[in-house]
Amino acid sequence: MDIRNSWSAIARNTASAALLCMSLFGVAAGAQAATATTTQTLIVEPDQGLTPIYNLIQSATSSIDMTMYELVDTQAQSLLCQAAENGIAVRVILDQNDEYSNNLSAYNQLQDCGANVVWAWTKYEATHQKTIVVDGSKAAILTLNLTSRYYSTSRDFAVIDVDANDVAAIESTFNADFQAQKITPPVGDDLVWSPTNAKTQLLSVINSAQTSLLVENEEMSYSTIVSALESAAKRGVKVTICMTNDDNDYKSEFNALKKAGAHISTYAETASLYIHAKAIVADYGTSTARAFVGSENFSSASINDNRELGLITTDPTILAQLNTTLSSDYAGGTAW
Repeated sequence: MDIRNSWSAIARNTASAALLCMSLFGVAAGAQAATATTTQTLIVEPDQGLTPIYNLIQSATSSIDMTMYELVDTQAQSLLCQAAENGIAVRVILDQNDEYSNNLSAYNQLQDCGANVVWAWTKYEATHQKTIVVDGSKAAILTLNLTSRYYSTSRDFAVIDVDANDVAAIESTFNADFQAQKITPPVGDDLVWSPTNAKTQLLSVINSAQTSLLVENEEMSYSTIVSALESAAKRGVKVTICMTNDDNDYKSEFNALKKAGAHISTYAETASLYIHAKAIVADYGTSTARAFVGSENFSSASINDNRELGLITTDPTILAQLNTTLSSDYAGGTAW
């Protein structure tokens, strides 16, 4: 769940050393992967802004299928309406269990402009998934909601995925969720779904790590994940965690992780950067490196009860970008 409290938004200076490092890493990794087919690309927020997401929506020629926990973005809403008015089949699922009041304006606007919008199935504790599928051929899997008031200060990621198996799996699940029908989501080539395989997949990334784990998340309350991170630190894996410190909500978990040997840095709620991302980079710089990016927070509800979606990637450019960004965020925080 999104647990940030209201706080003053302070625009982040994106012309930073972190961006320079990310650019350099991206060039090196891109050269390394030049001979491979690129099926995934990473968007880093707030650095890149929402233009890539808006462009994705505008690129649609036949269909847009969106699942969104919170939609409060007049530009995104306008683009969806423009698409519907131009004859593109627009279908949208919005959460109602947590975000009914926040989503009501977008729901009404989309309904009025000809988009096919439904409230998410109440079977799930929340529909916290954030995805956009365009023309049944490319999908954006986001850690961020389309909520404009947070764009300038939230650390978030989105992966644009054109892997046909992944996109087909997302579409199959969307079709079922849109009709409030039961489904065991297909996993495609690398998808991480809640409430089905997320626990297994996240634990696999953590438990198989040999050298390092670099972590960002908004929550740290799920004891199963916390224990796995502690165990990794105890067996000699370098565990590095960066989070926003929301009123010391995770004091006991942070203390236990630090005692186990993990390295933790945090940002105040009022800082210019809010860690909303949900990401893990495992064993960066080795042949077995991989990363998780998705909507799943490290809470029992997120992993076991919500509708959520993430993915595992081994793309070298994405790994380099994530490693650079998470490392920079950690360095900019305050040591726990």
